[in-house]
Formats: sequence, structure tokens, C-alpha cells
Amino acid sequence: MTPRSLVAHCKRNIHSLTVKPTTITTTTSYLNNNTYKLNHKDWLSTNEILKIFETLNDPNSIIPTLNQYTTRKDYKPTEQLYTLVINKLAQAKNYHAIDTLMKRIKTEKPACRLSDQFFYNVIKTYGLYAFRIKTSVDVLYSMPDYNCWPSVKTFNFVLNLLVSNKLYEFVREVYEKANDLGVEIDSCCLNILIKGLCESGNLDGAFYVLDEFPKQKCVPNVRTYSTLMHALCDDGRMDEAFGLLDRMERENVEPDTITFNILISGLRKQGRVEEGIELFEMMKRKGCCPSPSSYQEVLYGLLDARKFEEAKLFMGRMISEGASPSFLSYKKLMQGFCQRKLVDDVDKVLKQMVRQGFVPRMGMWREMVRCLLPDNNSFYSTSLDDIME
Repeated sequence: MTPRSLVAHCKRNIHSLTVKPTTITTTTSYLNNNTYKLNHKDWLSTNEILKIFETLNDPNSIIPTLNQYTTRKDYKPTEQLYTLVINKLAQAKNYHAIDTLMKRIKTEKPACRLSDQFFYNVIKTYGLYAFRIKTSVDVLYSMPDYNCWPSVKTFNFVLNLLVSNKLYEFVREVYEKANDLGVEIDSCCLNILIKGLCESGNLDGAFYVLDEFPKQKCVPNVRTYSTLMHALCDDGRMDEAFGLLDRMERENVEPDTITFNILISGLRKQGRVEEGIELFEMMKRKGCCPSPSSYQEVLYGLLDARKFEEAKLFMGRMISEGASPSFLSYKKLMQGFCQRKLVDDVDKVLKQMVRQGFVPRMGMWREMVRCLLPDNNSFYSTSLDDIME
């Protein structure tokens, strides 16, 4: 064969040596999807099974794949597998399939031993993602049917779920099931009850629970008292709130920043600014570091009382101690100085505001410009409105 004929022969047969792109795509897809291993008779390890389910991209294939696995002789369900399947179904929002799976797990033989953490995950899935709070409660109640008893962590999660969703009427029912479920009540559990009672306006009930702490061999903590103080302050019962502060000291419970912030805010709402400042100073003397909210509550109190000069000084102290005043604080202080025609103070506050990264809005510019104009001058006022428009 001549060289020229050899080249022509190669060109005619080159197509037969080329693999079609579609063949590569199909083969690669098949290899990436490990479900083909379920069709083989080779024994599969637990890790291999988990990998098969981890690589499933189509949510609709999860249950069929699980069904296929159950027909194998080496079928051995594990908590890890069930958790993986439930999480994937939850991502696909297929909660009906989770319902079916939970029923199946209960009747399956041999039974798979499941831990409290497994049920905590299921309860969390129903409560936080599916918003099926009643189902979360049902799962908690059904745990003994799976030969598993809830921990206090899981029990408290359900209680808090009910309180967070304002389902106060079910909180007591669940709480009273603690003994049946083998749960030993702790301080966190009682704190959740107090939170729910305070939010529902039942302060008498909240104080009744406070008295239950010793009976349950629990000790109230700073969160217990802070929750009660918050409810009392909202109800305007400041003297009782301070009574709790005294009780905390007697029982050697150290108040924290949140505790003091609640009281300072309550005093501010009643216009008791000086007492709020005194409490702020006492807070620092006790070694409790103020938060930005602590400073802000005192500053708002001074502004509400129209003590603008004191507010300006406190604002300077606030910045020097590493806290940043809010935009609303600057706005209120600016309005106060503008109304009193204190141009120098307006200028200082404006510069400080800009240094803090705030930009005055149109309404604030109007206030500042009017501050510079003579009073009762309709010509200037009309011209200003035209300019600012």
C-alpha cells in the first residue's frame, strides 16, 4: 500500500476509533450514581451504603433506593442511614415520606437501636422546618415506643418550641408528661415555663414556678430572674423588679449586663432618668461591663427628658469608651439643639455624627438650615422650602 492510499484508509476509518460524547456522559453518570451496586450480590459495608445515599441527587429516588436496599440479604439499617435519609427528605420538603418512614422504623424487624439524638433531629425537622409543632410533640411522646427515652435536652427543646410559637396552652400538658417520659426537670425547663407564663401575661403563675425550684431540687439562675424582671418592667412594676434584684444578691446570684439593661430600660420608660444613670454607674462598680445597649438606654432617657447638654456629654463619654450612638440618637439631639437655636452645638454634633459614619437626611438638613435663619421670617421659610425641594 502506497503512503497516499494509507492516509486515505486512515481517514475513512478514523470515525470508528472515536467514542461518541453521549456514551461518555452516560457512562460517567452511571458511575457517579452508586445505586448500581445494589444490583450486585457483593456484600456491602455500612460505609458503602451510606455513600450510595449521600450521592443521590434526585429526592424522588431516596425512598425507592431504600426499598431496593431492604430486599438485599445484607440489609442492616442503622441510625446513621435513617438520619441521612430523613435529612435528605427534609431538604426536599417531603415530610409525608418522613411520616411513612417513622411508622416503618417502629414496626421493622429486627429493630434498629436509635438514640435520643436521632429523635432530637426528627423533632427539630418537624418543628423548625416543617412548622408541624404538634407532630414534634407526638414524636416526643412516641419515643418510648421505639425503646428510647428522651433526654432533658430534647424535652426542653419541645417546650421551648411551644413557647416560641406562642402555643402556651400546650406547654403545661407537655410539662406534666415529664415523669411518664422519665425526664428529670432541670432549671432550664423551669425557665422555659417562666418565659411562657410571662409572655402570656400570667405573672402570678410565673412566680408560682419560681417557688417550685427548691421542690424540684433546682436553683434559679440569672436568666430566671431576668425573665421575671422583664415582665415586671413591661407591666410598670419597677419596685417589684428591684425587689428581685435584692433577692438575687441574697441568694448569691450575680446580675449580668442583660439584667441591668432590663432595669435601666424600665426606669427610662417611667421617666426616671437619674435613677437609670445611678444604676448604670452601679453596674460598672460591680464589675459588670456595659454593652452598647446599656449606653443607648441611658442616652435615650436623657434625650426623652430633653436634657440635651447632658446627652451631648454622655454621648462623648459613650464614644470614648468604645460604644457608638445610634442614628436616632443624633437625630433627637440635633432636633433639640436646633429648636433652641444652639448653632455651635449643632455644628459639633454634625461633625461628630459624620465622623461616626452617619450622613444627615433631608429632614435633618432642613432643621439645621432653619436653625441659622431668623425667627418668624416667612420670606426665608418660603425660600428655604423652594430650595430644599
